[in-house]
Amino acid sequence: MNLLYGVQATGQGHISRARAMAEALAHHDINVTWLLSGRPKDQLFDMGIFGDYQHRQGLTFVTEAGRLRYRKTAMRNNVLQFMGDVAALDLSPFDLIVTDYEPVTAWAGRRQRREVIGIGHQYAFGANTPKAGNSLIQQGIMQRFAPVSRPVGLHWAAFDSHVLPPILDLPALSNEPPDDLILVYLPFEDQAQISQWLQSFPEQQFVQYANGIIDEDRGNVGRRRANIKGFKRDLGRCKGVICNSGFELISECLQWHKPVLTRPLKGQMEQLSNAAALESLGYASVMHQLDSAHTRAWLERPREAPKVHFSDVAARLAEWLANGAREPIDILCSELWDH
Repeated sequence: MNLLYGVQATGQGHISRARAMAEALAHHDINVTWLLSGRPKDQLFDMGIFGDYQHRQGLTFVTEAGRLRYRKTAMRNNVLQFMGDVAALDLSPFDLIVTDYEPVTAWAGRRQRREVIGIGHQYAFGANTPKAGNSLIQQGIMQRFAPVSRPVGLHWAAFDSHVLPPILDLPALSNEPPDDLILVYLPFEDQAQISQWLQSFPEQQFVQYANGIIDEDRGNVGRRRANIKGFKRDLGRCKGVICNSGFELISECLQWHKPVLTRPLKGQMEQLSNAAALESLGYASVMHQLDSAHTRAWLERPREAPKVHFSDVAARLAEWLANGAREPIDILCSELWDH
């Protein structure tokens, strides 16, 4: 079987899910071609698991200081290049086509009248899923960015019959007690400002991860350039996490029972909705700005992490795809949530 798997590479969450799926798919007789877009190829790292992957410019979002910028997003994206990439992508060699919110793959499938399976968090936003900040513009963008004929959503609760638990890319967790360390991952913020803000809590040790910074220590803040191995190691040993409201990292925190203080990206429906879901489920503390008083209270007494445990969704989905994706998705839904 030949499978094309598109991955939106703007954020690390999609790539993290794809790593887990790549590992799971390797146990089956499937020839997988990976296609990534949304970030320049020279800014991707630790990509060996995807082999000789394809890359396209795709579409992306521009953020500044924790806010989504619509005008700059429209100006930065080359629509003619995108349309050309969609037209040029030949899907005839592939038996199955999957996208994790990757738009070139999705729109090529629609253009060539092929079934496209959407596996990702964005496909979980049905009628019963908590939503916030869902203006008509935001709703239209989410629905048409990477449209699919067969959605398979991922979320923290079974909000609908096509919604599965998260796909997780996590190593084995040490049994050692956590260190007195807070991991900070706020990639959409000004990193110099974040470091300065963290230094206003001198009694607490932080490790701050981001692209584009160098490894150095600034007082109580260890600044680390984003890398998979170091990040997962520090996630495993930390006592809590401060992050934006992206889906994948918070899913990993829930699986490893790490308390979370999260700040949703302003103007971004998905993150605002994630924050609303976390509050409704009682899974994390939410702040809508860099609130020092809120943060200090959380540091002194973080909310206890919920006792949740997600099934091995990647392994089950890989088996499902290897069998031609014929089984109704609601059967997988019942099986994985009841596990």
